[in-house]
Amino acid sequence: MASLKEVRNRITSVNSTMQITKAMKMVAAAKLRRAQDAILQMRPYANKLNELIATVSANTEVGAQSPYTAVRPVDKVLLIVVTSDRGLCGGFNSNIIKATQALINDKYASQQKAGNVTIKALGKKGLEAFSKRGFAVNKNHSEIFLKLSFEEARKAAEEAMEAFKVGVYDEVVLVFNEFKNVATQIIRTETMLPLTADVDENAAVSNTDYIFEPSEEEIILDLMPKAIKMHLYKAVLESNASEHGARMTAMDKATENGGELLKDLKIQYNRSRQAAITKEILEIVGGAEALKDS
Repeated sequence: MASLKEVRNRITSVNSTMQITKAMKMVAAAKLRRAQDAILQMRPYANKLNELIATVSANTEVGAQSPYTAVRPVDKVLLIVVTSDRGLCGGFNSNIIKATQALINDKYASQQKAGNVTIKALGKKGLEAFSKRGFAVNKNHSEIFLKLSFEEARKAAEEAMEAFKVGVYDEVVLVFNEFKNVATQIIRTETMLPLTADVDENAAVSNTDYIFEPSEEEIILDLMPKAIKMHLYKAVLESNASEHGARMTAMDKATENGGELLKDLKIQYNRSRQAAITKEILEIVGGAEALKDS
């Protein structure tokens, strides 16, 4: 049985840890509120833009002229994997890494065997994990969460768009966590390039007859790059909100587990203390009996 000093030290350590996890939970909750507001405001705009692009592309031939709609045999692939910069958020990062590995094994095994799969890691945890596993990793914009903004996401998207345009990659795929609620994040795998006429399953493509001004070609070819950049920015915002939700849940669970451990330690401490008192009483009684007999 552990000594009273050891148990007291453990109780002190658990109390200190619980104070840290409580503080981290409150910080995550504050950040989550801002991140949640950002993604909820972004979704309607991004979904409507995708619907507009899909509708116009389905009804016109101009979209096929864009270099971002070119469908080629998939020999070289870029996977944009969105993780976080920090841990202590449960399975948030490990789930994304596992999902990416499974995607490569299931869909891009031949490309990976030929060395034609590149990981563009947005977030330090993804960068570290895939670098250790020997993948070809693009380190540009891996610190996007240090200064999260549309400008940073735009730069990352433009780099991928230019690489696709000149044929460095035949397909660009996004892997990220979609925010559902504080306790739930959904792993999404979406094709960013080539741009297709697919939209959200809840948004049907209409047969609206548009009047274009200044011209059909100028408007469509200008909207397509914006839609691609918005696609990446939305994924980053989804991941950011998911991270804070996952961290808040993880810290809440850690605090709860700390409370349970503290209860067990206090019971153990009281038992050890009672055993020590009983031992001392027995020694006193034994000594008294020995003196009486003498």
